Amino acid sequence: MSVVTNFSDLDLNKTYTYADYLNWQFQERVELIKGFIKKMSPAPSRRHQIVSLNLSVVFYNAFQKSHCSVYVAPFDVRLPIPNKTKDTTVVQPDICIICDESKLDDKGCNGAPDLIVEIISAGNAKHDADTKFKLYEEAGVKEYWMVYPEEKNIFLYYLSHQQYIGTKPFTEGEILQSKTFPDLKIPVDDIFEKI
Repeated sequence: MSVVTNFSDLDLNKTYTYADYLNWQFQERVELIKGFIKKMSPAPSRRHQIVSLNLSVVFYNAFQKSHCSVYVAPFDVRLPIPNKTKDTTVVQPDICIICDESKLDDKGCNGAPDLIVEIISAGNAKHDADTKFKLYEEAGVKEYWMVYPEEKNIFLYYLSHQQYIGTKPFTEGEILQSKTFPDLKIPVDDIFEKI
């Protein structure tokens, strides 16, 4: 496929691969969900950015002396979806932690991160809570956090026998503890500081 410079030149009813995705040179941000194009929301809200920065700082400090790496959007993650054509799912999680360096290349991550965080806004709630939930579960992402800045709570899901198990939502005044990284304990108030 040749280089595509206008989003409108794409057929949204057609399926594409990661090789196609690499030839897209337009300004719109998109994800590839099992071959289908999903246009992402415009620039995130101020609250979204505050939460992203707060979590990024916590994660950076927690993982800087480990073999794990922290990445923030935009960062391409090619998910391994079983029984599907290779490289047809490319997402850009808000934050991800990857501990297996062999999954990293110059284009991003090729495989399931250990932990993914999506910061939920009104425009992406269904996509993150339904579509991405199922994708991350299917791909084997060990832990998935859905952060709701408006409500100031976090839903944490961890993989057990290829299925996500949810914990009680974490709210203000509580300490969020990761299931995948038990030493990672974060006061919820720190996540929503300055909101």
